[in-house]
Amino acid sequence: MLKRLFLTLILSSVIWFSSCAQKSQSTADQIEKSTEQQTAVVEQVQQQKNELEKLQEENQQLQAQLQKLQEEKEELEKQKAQLAEIQKYQNVKAENLQSAQCEINPELGVPLNPPQAKPGECFAIGYLPSQYKYEKVKVLIDAGGEKVVTTPPKYKVVPKKVLVKEESKKIVVIPPVYKTVTEKVLVRPATTKKVVVKPAKYKWVTEKVLVEPAKKVWKRGRSFLTHAVATRFDPNTGDILCLVEVPPKYKYIKKKVMVEPPVVKEVPVPPVYKTITKKVLVKPAQTKEVVIPAVYKTVYVKELVEPAKVQKIKIPPKYDYVTKRVKVKDEQFLWVKVLCKDNMTTDTIVKLQKALKSKGYYRGPIDGIYGPLTQEAVVNFQKDNNIPITPGAVTLRTLQLLGIN
Repeated sequence: MLKRLFLTLILSSVIWFSSCAQKSQSTADQIEKSTEQQTAVVEQVQQQKNELEKLQEENQQLQAQLQKLQEEKEELEKQKAQLAEIQKYQNVKAENLQSAQCEINPELGVPLNPPQAKPGECFAIGYLPSQYKYEKVKVLIDAGGEKVVTTPPKYKVVPKKVLVKEESKKIVVIPPVYKTVTEKVLVRPATTKKVVVKPAKYKWVTEKVLVEPAKKVWKRGRSFLTHAVATRFDPNTGDILCLVEVPPKYKYIKKKVMVEPPVVKEVPVPPVYKTITKKVLVKPAQTKEVVIPAVYKTVYVKELVEPAKVQKIKIPPKYDYVTKRVKVKDEQFLWVKVLCKDNMTTDTIVKLQKALKSKGYYRGPIDGIYGPLTQEAVVNFQKDNNIPITPGAVTLRTLQLLGIN
């Protein structure tokens, strides 16, 4: 009975001293937390200062990017106007190539027949695109205004001695004493396992597998008429299309098939034991009281020297000169003399291709064929030399400038 009472008193003392130690630890944690918060404030102010400098650098970069974007915008406007002119020319080219017998639209401002036409002369309607010039105009880029500059506050760091942990007492636990003993334990009980006495038997068999079913395919040429199921005429190429039956496709594969299953029997498996080592208590744990002296710490506290300042700075407006595209002359349609089809011989086209190639307009073969590459080279030459553009025809002025008689 006395022994139990003595143990109860010891345990209550341990609980009381543990409570005191926890309170002291809580006070020390609060002081340390306050110190960390002050340090965090210092770091936050420094971080704000760095961010302010970074924002100023980014502002300068954005101003440079704005200037670059303005120049790119002007270049895109020029390209857009050029593309609109090319599209207009292509539309006129498509209308002229629709039919050789089409009527001329009176809205174009040209007569229905070429004026002062003589026998043996050939004419075509040429297109002169609009002419432009570029002028420099002063435009407002930035309206200006006010910029707010914030000067961060100034601090100084001073040392301060603070109590981190008050004097306290703690209960030191003397660990218990153990000894090591060995013991045999069952790891796996007795079981049975299946053993294959006679393995299974297999054989290889060949099987026919469909790869592609029979189908019907349209083929071009008269050679398929004898096997055709149906025929039709292609108006674009003038060929005869035949619907031909294509037989199915097969392939042979080999696969393994079980002929006789395996023979299996059960065999007993004895149990498995293991010798383990474990600790046995020899002497229980004990406690003793120890005095812990107070702990102080020198911390550095940040004190305000000069508060933050806000200053407004006036920013003047910014102007720049941009190049503006102004129309000088409207587009024009007119009758022009062209080389007649009878004179468009292979020799003449070869001379034309060589002359265009020497001036860097033609990059195709010298074949004497007035194809798309040659037509494109002629149109580009006419545009660069302010000659009326005649898709599908060559003006006499074009031949004259190229030195072709």
